[in-house]
Amino acid sequence: MTYSVIPPYILRNIIDHCSGAPQESARRTLTHVQQLMAEHNHKAASSATAQPGTVLRAIYDAENTQNLPGTLIRDEGQPGNGDVAAEEAWNYLGITYDFYWQIFKRNSLDNKGLKLDGTVHYGKEYQNAFWNGQQMVFGDGDGEIFNRFTVALDVVAHELTHGVTENEAGLVYFQQSGALNESMSDVFGSLVKQFHLQQTADQADWLIGEGLLAAGIKGRGLRSMSAPGTAYDDPKLGKDPQPADMDHYIDTRDDNGGVHLNSGIPNRAFYLAAKALGGFAWELAGHAWYDTLCDKTLPQDADFSTFARFTIEHGGKRFNRSVAEAIQSAWQQVGVT
Repeated sequence: MTYSVIPPYILRNIIDHCSGAPQESARRTLTHVQQLMAEHNHKAASSATAQPGTVLRAIYDAENTQNLPGTLIRDEGQPGNGDVAAEEAWNYLGITYDFYWQIFKRNSLDNKGLKLDGTVHYGKEYQNAFWNGQQMVFGDGDGEIFNRFTVALDVVAHELTHGVTENEAGLVYFQQSGALNESMSDVFGSLVKQFHLQQTADQADWLIGEGLLAAGIKGRGLRSMSAPGTAYDDPKLGKDPQPADMDHYIDTRDDNGGVHLNSGIPNRAFYLAAKALGGFAWELAGHAWYDTLCDKTLPQDADFSTFARFTIEHGGKRFNRSVAEAIQSAWQQVGVT
């Protein structure tokens, strides 16, 4: 399964509302994303594995082709070549690894020390980044609508977290379980950024993809976890369509049954739980969500209410009743019972 950070509906809006180079870039990117969705990728089979607590990375350069992985430009233990995108990818793969290790004692995405590979400069003005089951891939953006896709730590961590979800819960990428799959990536993507900046739940911006939208685009990021539906409102991108509660749930066949749309609902539930519990969001709410993700009794086609029940149970089991009650209240506020 391939997971890309820019959903098809954003690319379609760009095609509909732009002309010239951005329109052409979006058209090429959308065609490619649709091809990727149709392919079945095999899981990574790298022979090299990281020692627990020590990241193992490699960065490749596709040199504006779509050949993967591309030319190796940096391996673990080697110096960088000064390429900004390569440096960002390198650093953010490392920070994501460190977060999972230090907070959850997880040794890489598969918990077996999977080597983290990243390819930069993928395609020509490619308006996306994706995890293809084997590695991270970053486009450069077109500079007019999107900046380079290595610019946002939470986007890198979001995509890598798809690898964690694949290895643990295997949440089916369709309708509510697919929206939960996307939400897990937003939750842990945001937590990695908060961990890196040492921000509490109150200090965090709760945006996904801050810095990704080019100058002149009216928006703060791709998604807002605190206020879904408010991340952007721009003539080229359209208006952020995410619902914030079950009253506005979107029933659609597009976007794998609305996986990038309805993820706003569990995203906001996590935000509300983290805010209510206070302190660093990864300490209480983050652990309840991670324990749920790793619970082998969680159904692969879990809906929101099933997932909510698991987070409440794990909050109570790992911590105490007041944590469970705060989590329950957060889900109730977004209309999940």
